[in-house]
Amino acid sequence: MTRHTPNRPGSAKQAHNKTASGPQKAATPARVPTHDLARHPAKDALAWAHTARFYITAAQLHQVPVSELPEVAFVGRSNAGKSTAINTLAQQRQLAYASKTPGRTQHINLFHLGPKAAPNQLWTDLPGYGYAAVERSAKLRWQEVMASYLEVRRNLSAVVQMVDSRHGLTELDRQLLEFVTPRVRSGEVKLLVLLTKADKLNRKEQAESLRKAQEVLADLVTDESDVNITLFSSLNKSGVGDVAEVLHGWVASPEVAEALAAAQTA
Repeated sequence: MTRHTPNRPGSAKQAHNKTASGPQKAATPARVPTHDLARHPAKDALAWAHTARFYITAAQLHQVPVSELPEVAFVGRSNAGKSTAINTLAQQRQLAYASKTPGRTQHINLFHLGPKAAPNQLWTDLPGYGYAAVERSAKLRWQEVMASYLEVRRNLSAVVQMVDSRHGLTELDRQLLEFVTPRVRSGEVKLLVLLTKADKLNRKEQAESLRKAQEVLADLVTDESDVNITLFSSLNKSGVGDVAEVLHGWVASPEVAEALAAAQTA
């Protein structure tokens, strides 16, 4: 299977001159190009991702503690493989709870990464959305929670959206993106879209899935934005190391992490 992976964070202008051989940083408002980072094993990034550990769970947004650490939110439709992808990136089987009943998990779960004494990033696993069997009242409540989180969460630095590569970005996926669109276009929040379950597609279908997703995301691309897209498979680990590299590139500096840890223990 052709491996398509996102680039490390960098300026859109720099990416403009790169070839579109795999996912790369968005270069122009006309498209979301791709760039291959499979040149490196990403051992350091994977070792860092493996440090992921449970921090706290919350049933309501106001229960999520305020933090100065860069926070990466994982979002996606129920059955898009979100929890499985988190576990795959962390190389842990049961870090993120993957319910056998889609739509059942209705809590916000946070995970620390980096040194235990001075974590340098937070991963936030938000509830899956769009499952038909969930009561309408519960759907509306969690839509409001996610909208508030994506629009106003101060330390939100990036969103990783899981999209089933076989179906592409659905109307619900696009609606969720609308909540964070202003922050993405301004460059305040980075966006990485993982086209999950890519192992179920052949090469031609993978290329078509990427093309369609690029068209949808083109409106988010500005000179300031950091928008990436990649094919991803938890089954054959395609894209895992390179996605870990991108996430690792978003950590807080050691000085900042140590200062925050010291402030919390003071």
